[in-house]
Amino acid sequence: MDLFKRTKSIETSNMSNKAKKFLNRLLKILGSRVVYTLLSIVIIALGSYLAIQYARGSWRVTNKGIVANTGLLNVNSFPTGAQVFIDDKLITATDDTIYLEPDTYQVKIIKEGYSPWYKALTVQSELVTQSNALLFPSAPSITPLTFTGIDNVNPSPDGQKVLFFTNQASSQLKNGFYVLDLNSNFLSLQSGPKQVTDNLEDLDLMNAQIIWAPDSTEFIILAKNKEFLVSIDKKINLSEQKDISFQKKDILAQWEEEIYLRERQFLAKFPKEILELTKNSAKNVYLSPDKKRLLYTATASVTLAEDIVPPVPATNTQAEARTLEPGAIYVYDREEDKNFKVATVAALPDLLNQTDSNATDTATLNDEVADKINTEKIILADDLEEAVAKSLEASPTAFNRLQRADNFSTALSFANYYTAAQLNTIQWFPDSKHLLFVEEGKIKIMEYDGQNKTTVYSGPFANNFVYPWPDGSKLVIKTSFSPDSPNNLYVIDLK
Repeated sequence: MDLFKRTKSIETSNMSNKAKKFLNRLLKILGSRVVYTLLSIVIIALGSYLAIQYARGSWRVTNKGIVANTGLLNVNSFPTGAQVFIDDKLITATDDTIYLEPDTYQVKIIKEGYSPWYKALTVQSELVTQSNALLFPSAPSITPLTFTGIDNVNPSPDGQKVLFFTNQASSQLKNGFYVLDLNSNFLSLQSGPKQVTDNLEDLDLMNAQIIWAPDSTEFIILAKNKEFLVSIDKKINLSEQKDISFQKKDILAQWEEEIYLRERQFLAKFPKEILELTKNSAKNVYLSPDKKRLLYTATASVTLAEDIVPPVPATNTQAEARTLEPGAIYVYDREEDKNFKVATVAALPDLLNQTDSNATDTATLNDEVADKINTEKIILADDLEEAVAKSLEASPTAFNRLQRADNFSTALSFANYYTAAQLNTIQWFPDSKHLLFVEEGKIKIMEYDGQNKTTVYSGPFANNFVYPWPDGSKLVIKTSFSPDSPNNLYVIDLK
C-alpha cells in the first residue's frame, strides 16, 4: 500500500509539473499574442494617424528635413498638359497636386499656342489651394456666322440666341429678322439662322427697337408706324400681323412681373447686408449665371462688415475690397463672403463718337447715346423684406418701372436688364468664374476676382458688341474685314 501511495504521489507530482509547464507555456503564448496584438493595434493606429496627417499636409519630408504644417496646391488647367512654374521654377505639369510650405507663390502656367496664366496664390496650412486656370488661344480662329450683312443685333435674355435683321439677302423674300440658335451646330447644313419675319420697307426695320420676352420665346418689334409681337417658332408675314400698340403696355407689364419674380427668387439667397447695398448704394447689378455672385457698380462710399456669412475653409485668397469707392465695379461672392474690386467705370463720353445702327438719324444720334449713358439697370426686387411678393393683379401700377416715355429708352431699359453687353461695361462669362469686357478696343477676359486679365481678341469689331457662347467656347462679334463689305456676325474660337 505504501508503495502504491508513493507511486501515486509521484505520478500526481509529475502530472502537476506537466500541467504547470503547459500552463506556463500557454500563458507565454497568450501573453505574446496579446502583446503582439496590442503592438499591432498601436502601430496601425499610429501609421493611420501619420498617413492622415501626411495627406492633410501636417508634415512632409523634404531636403530640409521634416517640415510641419504644409499645404496643398492643386494646379489644374484647361486644356491640360501645361507647364507649371512656381516662383519661376518649372515644377510639374497640370493636373497635379503639390505640397508646399504655407506662403504666397507666384504661379505661372504655360502651354504652347495659349496665352500664359499668372497669379499669386497663397498656400495655407493643411488646406487645398486651387489654380483652375482657363487658358485662351493666343491666335484664335475666326469663323463667319452670317454672310448677307446684318443690323439691329439683339441677344436673347437666356443667352442662347441672337436676333438680327438683314435687307441684303439674295432674294427679297429672304430679307427680314432672323434668329440664330447658339446651341445648334452652326457648321451643319441643317442648321443656321432661322428667318422669323419678312421685311416691309415702310417700317424701317433696320432701325426698329426690339424687346425680348423674359423667356426668350418671343419679342416685340417697335417700328415707326406699327408694333408687332413675334414668336420665334415660325416665320410670319408682317403685313398680315395685327398692330399691338394698344396692348404693348400690358404685355410689357406682364414681362416685368416675370422678371421681378425671378429676381426676387435669386436675390433672396444673398445676405440682407448685401441686398441693402444693392438697393441703396449700387447700380447695374447683375447676377452670375450660377446665381452665386453679384457684379455691381458702387454709387456711394460704403464699408462692408466682416464675416457677413460664416467663414468657410480654403476660400479665395486674393485681396478683398470691403470699402467701396463710387464708380468702381465689384464682384461679391455669397458663398465665400468675398468682395473684389475688378475695375473702375471708363470715361463714357467716348461713346458719343461711335456710330449706332439703331439711331434713326445722325441729328439725334448724340441725344440717343446720351440717353443710353443715363439708362441704368435697376433692381426690381427691392422689397425682399416683404413676405409676400407683389402681383400684377394686386399691384398693376408696380410693373411699369422698365417702361419709359419713348420706345428707344424702353427697349434699352429691357436690354440693359437682360445683359450688360449694351452698357459697354463688364459682363459675366457663362462659367460664372470669369468676366468679359472691352478695354482700349480689345476684347479681354479676367477672373471674377479681378486677376489674370487676358486679351483674347484685338482685331476690328463694331460698336463694342461682344457676346459669349452659352458654354463659353466662343465669342460672337459684329465686324467687317473689308471697307466694302457689310458687317456680319463672326465667332472667335476660345478653345
